[in-house]
Amino acid sequence: MATRYDVAIIGTGAGGGTLAYALAPTGKKILVLERGDYVPREKDNWDTRAVNLEGKYATKEVWRDRDGRELHPHTNYYIGGNTKFYGAALFRLRREDFGEVKHDGGVSPAWPIAYEDLEPYYTRAEQLYHVHGERGVDPTDPPAGAPYPHPPVSHEPRIQQLADDWARLGRRPFHVPLGVMLDEANPRKSACIRCATCDGHPCLVNAKSDAQVVCVDRALEHANVTLLTNAHVKRLETSASGREVTRIVVDRQGATETYAADVVVVACGAINSAALLLRSANERHPRGLANGSDVVGRHYMGHVNSVLMALSRCPNPTVFQKTLALNDFYFGSEEWDYPMGHISFVGKLDGDTLRAGAPAIAPGFTLDLMARHSLDFWLTSEDLPDPDNRVTLDREGNIVLAYRPNNEEGHRRLTAELKRLMKAQTKCTVHGHECHEGLFARNLYLGQRIPLAGVAHQNGTVRFGRDPKTSVLDVTCKAHELDNLYVVDASFFPSSAAVNPALTIMANALRVGDHLKGRLR
Repeated sequence: MATRYDVAIIGTGAGGGTLAYALAPTGKKILVLERGDYVPREKDNWDTRAVNLEGKYATKEVWRDRDGRELHPHTNYYIGGNTKFYGAALFRLRREDFGEVKHDGGVSPAWPIAYEDLEPYYTRAEQLYHVHGERGVDPTDPPAGAPYPHPPVSHEPRIQQLADDWARLGRRPFHVPLGVMLDEANPRKSACIRCATCDGHPCLVNAKSDAQVVCVDRALEHANVTLLTNAHVKRLETSASGREVTRIVVDRQGATETYAADVVVVACGAINSAALLLRSANERHPRGLANGSDVVGRHYMGHVNSVLMALSRCPNPTVFQKTLALNDFYFGSEEWDYPMGHISFVGKLDGDTLRAGAPAIAPGFTLDLMARHSLDFWLTSEDLPDPDNRVTLDREGNIVLAYRPNNEEGHRRLTAELKRLMKAQTKCTVHGHECHEGLFARNLYLGQRIPLAGVAHQNGTVRFGRDPKTSVLDVTCKAHELDNLYVVDASFFPSSAAVNPALTIMANALRVGDHLKGRLR
């Protein structure tokens, strides 16, 4: 007999970890399953060579692309999921993102819920994840029911100089909303020390608001919550009718174990959640669990992303760089009626990180010198849901990720806008606007984007909606075809918008948590 629980949650990232925290106080018997373990606390957490060049914490799993070539995904399997390694930029989707948006490359579909349905949960998620930010500066900022719980993270001098330059040019730069446990008014007592290895690294001092530190650890303070690590869920089995999940089949270090729960929640990340449902095909669900619509795995989105380095004659001594963003071109510009996207920063690049991406070396520079003289931008544009961009399985059950980029013109224009802004800088007291040397891509040449293996913003593979013919989940994120199966990672997104998905996953997990509390009563 499989051990029985009231709720089983598979995955501990932004979705599963947040949901475990939300349900822990109910007193219900909750099982949390995580295929990984805790990130070891060690000096390598903060070592860019270990993290970026050697990929010490990345999964060794191999996927395939559309043409059968090996794909080494940039993803991590640990408690806290990818939030252990994220840059903690916690944006709300824009209010307009919940409606239909016309793009140059097609239409971004409307969500089955409105911004207003998620707004109170965004507020709760910001409070839970200690978000530092400022309202009302970003021109696309949606209305909010409360101020940010903490003041924005201040800019270091070089970033402040750029913010002043952009403001002088009539733009509206703002502080990135960040989930870090930083107290700038009292640095001696602040958990966060504003180190250079926040973005892309685990936090050695537990001062980044990741799902393990903020949610899973606190959920485990409740005796009714059980966490199993190194528990890789292989498939879900159903009753004869196919209407409910009856068994969770787990591989734990080579041994097979089974568990059962009244409610089963899948939160493995958009790619792995789709793969789990596909692997769980049976007589009643021949195309994969909950997949009568043939939508499971389809409409994969991960954004059109670039990392661009703006080289200057002056060095950039910034340590914690990821504080500035610009959304002036999010929905377009005077010259262009379609959305372009979002401009912000990545953590400060160094020579070792650049070696991992092997960029073309700018004339007269070495990699270390480039890193010392660069401002390191992250550009995000919306990619549109395409049924042929999808997760499937090969004959051995391994993940195949097929993806053709779309809606690229907006991203090209966003890059051109950044170029113009950088050329118009005048704040440098030494060189004026001659300080800017040009924009270089983090990869081989300008315009080369984050490759397919960069799955940090994965979403859209198990979309929610009101019509079971075109969606997998209903508006509560329960599968249309099963009575006790929910999905609460970014799989449920019908569109990707152009900001980081993490806060929306967290807010939705709190929303589904409220629904499940009602159900569990």
